[in-house]
Amino acid sequence: MTRDAAISAAEARFDDGAFIGDLARLVAIPTESQRPESAPALARYLEVEMRPLLAAMGFECRILPNPAPGGGPFLVAERREGDELPTVLTYGHGDVILGMEDRWRDGLSPWRLQAEGERLYGRGAADNKGQHLLNLTALSAVLETRGRLGFNVRVVIETGEEAGSPGMHELFIAERAALAADVLIASDGPRLSADRPTLFMGARGAVTMDLTVDLREGAHHSGNWGGLIADPGLILAHALATITDARGAIQVPEWRPSSLTNSVRAALADLAIEASAGGPSIDEDWGEPGFSAAEKVFGWNSFAVLASVCGDPARPVNAIQPKASARCQLRFVVGTEMEDIVPALRRHLDRAGFPMVRVEQSSEAAFTATRLDPDAPWARWAAASLEKTTGARPAILPNLGGSLPNEEFAETLGMPTIWVPHSYTGCSQHAPDEHALKPILREGLAIMAGLWWDLGEPGTPPRDA
Repeated sequence: MTRDAAISAAEARFDDGAFIGDLARLVAIPTESQRPESAPALARYLEVEMRPLLAAMGFECRILPNPAPGGGPFLVAERREGDELPTVLTYGHGDVILGMEDRWRDGLSPWRLQAEGERLYGRGAADNKGQHLLNLTALSAVLETRGRLGFNVRVVIETGEEAGSPGMHELFIAERAALAADVLIASDGPRLSADRPTLFMGARGAVTMDLTVDLREGAHHSGNWGGLIADPGLILAHALATITDARGAIQVPEWRPSSLTNSVRAALADLAIEASAGGPSIDEDWGEPGFSAAEKVFGWNSFAVLASVCGDPARPVNAIQPKASARCQLRFVVGTEMEDIVPALRRHLDRAGFPMVRVEQSSEAAFTATRLDPDAPWARWAAASLEKTTGARPAILPNLGGSLPNEEFAETLGMPTIWVPHSYTGCSQHAPDEHALKPILREGLAIMAGLWWDLGEPGTPPRDA
């Protein structure tokens, strides 16, 4: 009954193939939440795989319909050992991005777990089936070793994260008492680098918006009308050029946050961002001048033009087009007022002389920025646990560079949030050939077994910490 014994038990489940066998069954279920016809697969994932796994550990499980029309179901489960004990909430999502079957490399399938060297290929191996299975497997190893956990656990597994988590907010409000906990400990997203265990305590927010210049009906011959009528493509290009400078530094005053505090800077100073194999090289002179790469992606906002069109690029004609449009996105950190992002851009464009550019927030899901201070008690506790297991200080990110529905835990449920990712940036999680790395998964089992063990020992942060 020791911490080391629990860690060894978790590692053994990887070494004897049990974990990989379990993951293969999960990957085989095509849980594409963007397809309405996947509804039976989403339900099967919870009923056939998650419910028995949790029930075997003494959890009481409920599968709840989604409050949002057409949304996939949720599983809510609880194992309670004592009112005086700390309570942890853990989370995962059983749905995956579209399989893209015809784009995978020969010999691979999104719905078959395939091992090649250190890689395990399959849709969901990294995002997110492999990650929440790992956490539950490590939890089982601790329970088996100690005979109890020493804390209470609540679990929520959704089946719609890749579709924007429809219904999550409404369900969390309705189930607030059943999901209440002292802390969220969950896994999603990538490590800072494949060989360095990582913690992040929040996520950048994301707002997507459409910029449109619509001047007239129909296109007009560029020889007859060029130089006489305004070109919406040029107007839009000049308007976009005012939002950042030529190197991508944001020029909208309200989009420049004041939250890059000393504690955040201190955490980011320990982080080195390097290009992953097969990924793009980092442009050192792009973004906010004077900032480190870590400060740019984890401590600051970034603006991107996701798509832009004027006319028909596939069949251009000699004509001044009537309309131009661009789909743009702001990734933003705590310290940026989400409700003011679109109005602030409207004010900026008006000042710059572009009142004709229409700005509208798109219908895509928006995410709120969240962050737990790196000096917060739960952040320090989790970092100490990871360091005890691995012998090295983990990378500590105040927030993930990407976005996920962390605001539902941090704000709707009102708890500190700790994420321990078990993937890496080169995993192709939203592309063909998605894969997880065996060394990360095995080390992740050890890390989570150690963390769950420590949660059942004295010395956890006080409630409301």
